[in-house]
Parts: sequence; structure tokens; C-alpha cells
Amino acid sequence: MVNDSPRIGFVGLGNMARHHVENLLETDAEIAAGADVVPEARESFAADFGAETFEDVGEMCDVVDAAFVTTPNRFHEDAALTILENDVGLYLEKPLAHTLESAERIANAAADSDAIAMVGLHNRFAGGAEVLDAYRQQGRFGDISHVEIEYVRRRGIPAIGTWFTDKSTAGGGSLIDIGVHAIDLGLHLAGHPDVVEVSGTARSQFGDRDDTADMDVWGTPDPDGVFDVDDSASAFFRADDGTTFSLECAWAANRKPNQEVTLRGTDGGATLDLSAGETTIYEDGVDGVDHVSDAQVETESRDAHGACQQTFLDALETGEQPERNTIEQALTVQQVIDGVYRSSDAGRAVQLD
Repeated sequence: MVNDSPRIGFVGLGNMARHHVENLLETDAEIAAGADVVPEARESFAADFGAETFEDVGEMCDVVDAAFVTTPNRFHEDAALTILENDVGLYLEKPLAHTLESAERIANAAADSDAIAMVGLHNRFAGGAEVLDAYRQQGRFGDISHVEIEYVRRRGIPAIGTWFTDKSTAGGGSLIDIGVHAIDLGLHLAGHPDVVEVSGTARSQFGDRDDTADMDVWGTPDPDGVFDVDDSASAFFRADDGTTFSLECAWAANRKPNQEVTLRGTDGGATLDLSAGETTIYEDGVDGVDHVSDAQVETESRDAHGACQQTFLDALETGEQPERNTIEQALTVQQVIDGVYRSSDAGRAVQLD
């Protein structure tokens, strides 16, 4: 158990760290420290939040109860292993790592550590997702047979030259950046069956072109930067219990944008539209006359990011590992992502160990 006001540190002091700080300021947590290799980032963070700053993550671990890792993907492993070795609580931004091998090393270190560890896949905490998860556990949908998962932007490619477009740093493009959210939510709402086979294609069609519109480019372009990642991916994967999943994700696509998950079960189904904040239940019946019915679900207002953080803070207080957003679950998502990339390269379905 940590103090009533847990001392929180951050590794990587960019925009994502500041986003987390904004939510944490609404809690009892103390923004105690930050670590970054860039002196200007440390100076700015210290000035804005009155936090002690470090260049070395290990030194920061001496003054905090838990640390949020918000670095580019390639640096997740070094930070996470240092934090876990110091038995400091770990909140790791998605994805687990930039490669499956790196993710496995993080998972092994978490298993060997007494530290509380959690991954920031926040969409599970959206109000509609909470309702659908509860309904599935109650058996309202019967057996889930298929899950359709989509996270598609019409346009929204990170600018060439940001780390998002460099495979050596990010590990991939749209699939590992936003597809990770879709895969995680789909597996979660299906009850985390064991995925055994993946077939997919990752494409790069828009990112390095100057003849296509991109009104919502993210970041500052660098003319010397690289774009060697996917900007869309399509996949189909199968679990050992027969549940199947179809995935569409894209930073850019000539179709309507979408961020939805649809469950198809033997007794009912549902669609969660995260963009619109709408949840619909699909059912049928034979009472009176044969009929089908759609029900709209309205939930209380909920900040999914904040709810995800609070689950981590609660785990720090109790000393009990959280039951969701675990390192093991995030590793499964990473295995699926790796399977899509391997399948795309091989031009055939691949098996997961």
C-alpha cells in the first residue's frame, strides 16, 4: 500500500504526459517527478507542475510510488524494466512495446516484480463498453460468435518526420497506433478468448504522397523524415473457441470515418459507437408476433481516461493487481498485431503460439 496521496512520476514529458497530468490533478495523486532525456522538456515540466525532474529513470524511481511511461514505443522497454526492477508501480501507455519480443521482455519483468502494473487502454472504461461487458457476463447476448472492430480516420496521418511514421521507433503505423485500441476492445468485449490464427494485410497508400488531401495532419512535418509504416490495415482472426474477429483500421481511407465495435451473439447483439457515444442493443422475440427490437442505451457521463487512471490508483492503494488492462492482456493484443504484420509479409494466415 502506498501513501494516501501517491507520488506519481512521468517518463517522457511530452503532450501525452501532460494529458495524464490534467486528469491526475483531479485526484489525490501528487505530481512528484518527471524524467526525460531532453533538458528543455524537463525544465518546462518542472516550471509548470513544480515537479522534481531527472534525466535518469532509475533516480526518479527513488522519489515516486508509481510512474507513467509516455515515451515513443521503442523506449517503453527500457523505462518499464527500470521501473519494475525498482518495484515502483507502472502505468504503461499503449502499445506494450514496438515489437513483440520487446513486449515479451516487459511481460516477463512484470511477472517477476511485486510492482502494480497496468496498460493504458482506456476505451474499455467508456460507459457503453462497461454496459456491454456487464451484459455479456450476464449472458444477454448468448455465445459471442463474431466481433466487428473498426477504428478508421478519413484523414489523420501523423506528419512525416514524427516518430509515429518511423518503423524503427514506432514499430508500425496505424495498426500499432490506433488499431491497438480496436483489437483490445474487441477482445475485451468477447471475454478474452485465445486467438490462434491471424490473416491480415497492412498497407501504405497515402502517407508519403503529396497529391492527396490531408487536412488533419498531426505534428510538424520534417522534409528529411521517413514514412515506412502502414496507414491502414485489414485483418481477420480466429480464437480457439470459434469466435472470429474482423478488423479495419486506418489513419486515412476513402470512406466514412468510424470507431465502432459490433458484437454478434446467438441471443442478441450490440454496437458501440465510440465516436458518437451511442450504444445499441439488437434483440428479437416471438412474444405476440415474431419481431426484432433495437434499444438505445444511455449511460452516465464518464471520462474513460480518468476512469482508467483511477483503477490504477485504486490498485496502488490496495496493493492488489488490477484485474483488467493487465500486462498479460496487452501482450495478447501485441501478439495479434505482430500476427497481422507477419501475415501481411507472408501473404497467408499465420498461427499464434
